[in-house]
Amino acid sequence: MKVKDVMRPRADVINCEHSVLEAAQMMVRGDYGSLPVERNDKMIGMITDRDIVLRVVAEGRDPRNTTVEQVMTQGIDYCFDDEDIAVAAQEMISNKVRRYPVVNRSKRLVGMLSLGDIANKAQNKNLSHDLLSHLAQGAP
Repeated sequence: MKVKDVMRPRADVINCEHSVLEAAQMMVRGDYGSLPVERNDKMIGMITDRDIVLRVVAEGRDPRNTTVEQVMTQGIDYCFDDEDIAVAAQEMISNKVRRYPVVNRSKRLVGMLSLGDIANKAQNKNLSHDLLSHLAQGAP
């Protein structure tokens, strides 16, 4: 089974110069926990709901005047849409992330993949069991 068989085929991105408030509003509208961050049409990081809580709210910053780039997690891991789902799942677990942007071989963003998507849609019962166990243990 391939990543494209279980991923969410739509992914929003936010520009690094946008405010954290805009990012949070996008997350609410899309029911996301994270957004890829882009600069000049290239992904440069991720902003998560956790980033917002720890780096904005907890520090008393104004989300209207704080840019996404100031608080995002730098760098980005991703997987390819034609990659085997078991390989992508192991990378996600190893990198301690719940969500991966999915790109095609031209490195264009084509969707998002979550451990939950894999656990719910994978036809491999052992993989689903392992992922659900991992999620129950509180992966970030």
